[in-house]
Amino acid sequence: MAQCVQSVQEFIQDSFVPLVAALCSEEAERLTRKNNLGFSELVKPFCRLTSEVHMRDPNNQLHVIKNLKIAVNNIITHSPQPGGIRKLLNDVVSVSQPAEGLVTNVITAGDYDLNISDRSVKASVPWYNNWKDTLMELNTSTFYSATTPWFESYRESFLQSMPASDHEFLNHYVACMLVVSSGEPEPVEQFLKLSQEQHRIQHSSEYAYPKWFIPNTLKYYVLLHDVSAGEEQRADTVYEEMKQRYGTQGCYLLKINSRGSNRGADEQIPDPWSQYLQKNSIQNQLISRKGLSRSLFSATKKWFSGSKVPEKSINELKNTSGLLYPPEAPELQIRKMADLCFLVQHYELAYSCYHTAKKDFLNDQAMLYAAGALEMAAVSAFLQPGAPRPYPAHYMDTAIQTYRDICKNMVLAERCVLLSAEILKSQSKYSDAAALLIRLTSEDSDLRSALLLEQAAHCFMNMKSPMVRKFAFHMILAGHRYSKAGQKKHALRCYCQAMQVYKGKGWSLAEDHINFTIGRQSFTLRQLDNAVSAFRHILINDSKQPAAQQGTFLREYLYVYKNVTQLSPDGPLPQLPLPYINNSATRVFFGHDRRPAEGEKQAATHISLDQEYDCESSHQWKELEEQVVAVVNKGIIPSNFQPTQYCLNSYSDNSKFPLAVVEEPVTVEVAFRNPLKVPLLLTDLSLLWKFQPKDFSAKHNGATKELACGNDMIGAEVIAEFLINSEETKMARLKLFPHQTGELHILGVVYNLGTIQDTMMLDGIDPSIGLQAGKLVYNGMSVRGRQDLEIQGPRLNNTKEEKTSIKYGPDRRLDPIITEEMPLLEVFFINFPTGLLCGEIRKAYVEFVNVSKCPLTALKVVSKHPEFFTFGGNTAVLTPLSPSASENCSAYKTVVTDSTSVCTGLMSSASSVNFGLGTGSQPEVIHVPLPDSVLLPGASIQLPMWLHGPDEEGVHEINFLFYYESIKKHSKMCHRVLRHTAVICTSRSLNVRATVCRSNALEDEGKGDNMLVFVDVENINTSEAGVKEFHIVQVSSNSKHWKLQKAVNLSEDKDYKLASRERGKLCFKAVRCKNSGENYTFADIVFGNEQIISSASPCADFFFRSLSSELKRTHAQSNMFQGAAKQSFDEAVRLIQKCSEVDLNIVVLWKAYVVEDNKQFILEGQHHVVLHTVGKEAFSFPQKQESPEMVLLKFFRPENTSLPTRPTPEQLSNLIKTSLHYPESFNHSFHQKSLCLVPVTLLLSNCSEADVDVIIDLRHKTTSPEALEIHGSFTWLGQTQYKLQLKSQEVYSLHLKACFVRTGVYNLGTHRVFAKLADQVTLFETSQQNSMPALIIISNI
Repeated sequence: MAQCVQSVQEFIQDSFVPLVAALCSEEAERLTRKNNLGFSELVKPFCRLTSEVHMRDPNNQLHVIKNLKIAVNNIITHSPQPGGIRKLLNDVVSVSQPAEGLVTNVITAGDYDLNISDRSVKASVPWYNNWKDTLMELNTSTFYSATTPWFESYRESFLQSMPASDHEFLNHYVACMLVVSSGEPEPVEQFLKLSQEQHRIQHSSEYAYPKWFIPNTLKYYVLLHDVSAGEEQRADTVYEEMKQRYGTQGCYLLKINSRGSNRGADEQIPDPWSQYLQKNSIQNQLISRKGLSRSLFSATKKWFSGSKVPEKSINELKNTSGLLYPPEAPELQIRKMADLCFLVQHYELAYSCYHTAKKDFLNDQAMLYAAGALEMAAVSAFLQPGAPRPYPAHYMDTAIQTYRDICKNMVLAERCVLLSAEILKSQSKYSDAAALLIRLTSEDSDLRSALLLEQAAHCFMNMKSPMVRKFAFHMILAGHRYSKAGQKKHALRCYCQAMQVYKGKGWSLAEDHINFTIGRQSFTLRQLDNAVSAFRHILINDSKQPAAQQGTFLREYLYVYKNVTQLSPDGPLPQLPLPYINNSATRVFFGHDRRPAEGEKQAATHISLDQEYDCESSHQWKELEEQVVAVVNKGIIPSNFQPTQYCLNSYSDNSKFPLAVVEEPVTVEVAFRNPLKVPLLLTDLSLLWKFQPKDFSAKHNGATKELACGNDMIGAEVIAEFLINSEETKMARLKLFPHQTGELHILGVVYNLGTIQDTMMLDGIDPSIGLQAGKLVYNGMSVRGRQDLEIQGPRLNNTKEEKTSIKYGPDRRLDPIITEEMPLLEVFFINFPTGLLCGEIRKAYVEFVNVSKCPLTALKVVSKHPEFFTFGGNTAVLTPLSPSASENCSAYKTVVTDSTSVCTGLMSSASSVNFGLGTGSQPEVIHVPLPDSVLLPGASIQLPMWLHGPDEEGVHEINFLFYYESIKKHSKMCHRVLRHTAVICTSRSLNVRATVCRSNALEDEGKGDNMLVFVDVENINTSEAGVKEFHIVQVSSNSKHWKLQKAVNLSEDKDYKLASRERGKLCFKAVRCKNSGENYTFADIVFGNEQIISSASPCADFFFRSLSSELKRTHAQSNMFQGAAKQSFDEAVRLIQKCSEVDLNIVVLWKAYVVEDNKQFILEGQHHVVLHTVGKEAFSFPQKQESPEMVLLKFFRPENTSLPTRPTPEQLSNLIKTSLHYPESFNHSFHQKSLCLVPVTLLLSNCSEADVDVIIDLRHKTTSPEALEIHGSFTWLGQTQYKLQLKSQEVYSLHLKACFVRTGVYNLGTHRVFAKLADQVTLFETSQQNSMPALIIISNI
């Protein structure tokens, strides 16, 4: 049970006190009413004696009575009605409520921390400090302590309101006060009348109530005198007359003062009861008895009886509960003696009497009398000083069972339980006390059951090992019974205390039930905030309730919330718990929505909220923007550069304030989640914001000018209806339209929260309902509220302090700065293909539209794949007209050729500067050729764009970033960008390989440089995209140093066709160009009747772009494989290496005939091959790098000595090119002359750009039979070893003579050539003589 202010002994003693009746005259009653009190109320504060009382027991032993208390009550001649008692008890409990300003008691029990609030304790109460110390001691020792004053008030009122009964005498009056006013005409006569009235009430059969202890009731005569109104002399005279008539001990003059506020010092009025009770005649009669024996029957008869026992058979008095004794029965006299001893605190004698009476009652089967004797015997045994015997709890159990089951008297049973529970609690038998309390709960009294269940719950908490869950369970039961009894506040308190146990332990259904009940009880008590909070907890937890129950919870919540908002309609909007908002998933988009495609027009993809965030892609866009900004700012990125972010999310950098443009919408995507199994309907959904207008263009002394705020500065979009189905996550996109520059702060969302009747969208609804499809059946219950958008920034982890603590950076995605008006570009692609052949050239158009009110300029486009597209050259001459006038509407610039020029190189030249690829420029940044470089507001322009299919098949994503600026410079935003991602699917077409080798022919002296170029073309298309066959229409070369001169061994039909999987090989002669400066020489070998001008757009554009990409790729690879030694290249070695390098680029132009839907189309395209090295095969498509084989890991110490880089043998062999000139056959008459001498010329060409020392050795070094078979037996006549020095690019002729002695076929290539740079020491042997045999036929004539 809960802790009580009184001890158990004090509680029991105050529950059973002698009763004294008060009978007042009308004048005395009127006199006391002047103070708004009855007589009994007037004397109640003085009913406890402060001094000890002494008496003699039957053994003549002195007995001391301490703290004796009597109860003075006005005589009531009718028994109290049960209904009135119930109402009294109900009111007592209802009035005793926890008050504000409580002392909080936090109890730790196991894993639970319980906050038990005792609202009855005030610091001003004298025993508060002791109670507090005890409470803290219990708290630290994990014991529990709390008071329940409503229970104590109920218990006190219950015991005081118990009606007197015939089987016991504890509630019988032992005396009667007769009260008369001194102001009456005849006070003594009035006492006589009152005495007669008392005698009539007690002895007349007319009155069965009240009950009197003895027939001749003791009377006490009180003269009431008001000193403020009456004559004191007359009062004294009357008082003297009273004493003469009734005796000094039975009379008292009671003076009262009914004066107003001008009272003097309080008079000291003596205590009247001590003197009276010390001389009580009852006690005097008890002192005359020496002991208790069987003579007790006669003694009790003598003391208490006024007449003989009627001669009536006992058996006639039996009822369902046993016997009914007459008042004079000796058994009742013993019981009366026991009760009298109990009232005067003589508990040992009382126990003996109760024990004796109990036996007699049980023998007679008088169960009601026996139960009463058992009850009081148990209490007397407990109260005996020194505790000579243990508390007989079984007496109480028997009494309770008898009262409840046999006598059907729940009032007496309840009294037993209240007494026994307190006694058991004082003995720390909390489990027994709880069981006893629970046993008496029943359906006949909800209030009693609630109080007892609550006390049982507290017993469980007071146990040595607190039973917290049992406490909570019984508090729930108590709360339920309180609710049924109409005690709403107590019910709410019980549920709240139990909630502390169930909360957060995973018992969601129990939590829901408790919160629902708390919500309802709070609403009934008009504690609307508490009601809202309770219902809120039901809804925000992941409820496991069925959909119907959740719907009930939600409707109750909305109803309660609606009442709350109606109390303060002009107050701030309340925070709504539903639906959930995932704050971190909030996305913000700046700008207009993307326009959909219109026919052949395809709008730039840009960026939208429909696109998923890709970290890698975002980084690429940032790099592209940095690249173009660096080009615009002459290679330097400004320090205040802030990458453009149109869409902000949890992955983007939100540390800076984002920039938005005035008159352009700001879209906020809010992620709502409905945790319930019932749908939620949000109506009038919009954003909540705060705006501070500022003028960023007008600055005064460096400060931004602030403007006055108007209501029309920000427009907000409102979504009329937004339905979130059960357990659905749904995004809402809300827009704001800023009309003024300044600082915008998006605070949250505001909406009406409601429900619909059905759980689905009503598309398939019964037409009888009469609703249109797609409409929602709205049940009319909604509340308006808000939810804040509070986004936590990223955790900081840079400094030591940040790493050792938890700090978060700012997230400013919801705080954009509205800047001045900027131009807005829209880009549309017309006839833009989705599929191409590898290398295919396709012409499309791009439309640029300025949809703002500001002109834009400096339009550029940047892409990581500049080789994919071009807008044409810088001059109109280089760019073909649109559309082209050539046959088949070719995308190329073409001219008709005559038959004489077929297979011969047609020359032209161009500079890379003309195509935006000058020295030091960024090929990825391309200037868009706008007329006058400006696009006016509302204007649009279409420009041709040529596309080149990537060389690798598959799906390609190609990013375009369009950059543009405003003509007017702004402080906040310098430029804007527009994104577009083109997705192109390429199919296989041609595979081109090329090889260049030096020609052995040295036709003209001084023109020793010529090469052969072999081009291998393979059709690897397997009829994909409907391709029928490919035609090679032209092969062009581009180089600063070489050009194709003519085709070698052309077939007769002069038309190269390649069907699927067919392959062909072309051979061309390349010669060195004349000095052309920085310009590239273009040579076109045409195989048809139409020349494609390779030095014009788009052929030259894609050549230069692919060349730039190739150079970048090879440069990256060379950086990867070459270390620091590259910086210390030996100049001589570099010259040797340059001999084997060649700067020649081949462009193969083709047409593909495609059949689709029985129609034939002609596609055209080009492939590029970049030839770097003599003898090394080059490809038109990048080769896949083979992964290196796994090798064992070796550990070694690196050596510091770095060997100088040496040229490879292949590079060395190309220093000198040799060629033998001789007759292929020679006739000689060996009969006439035995020796045949043939003149042979050896041409030597220096291929390097430095002087070279050459040694020619004509001797046969090898003499093996195999070598003789190859070379034959001939010899060189004359000088057989020469030492020469060849200048740069020099061709030298050496005249030799070969001597033959017989006919045959001979190989003249037996010479060996050694070469070295003029300033070097080491000789290197060339391998030119082994390139092919030099055969001569010697014939005899």
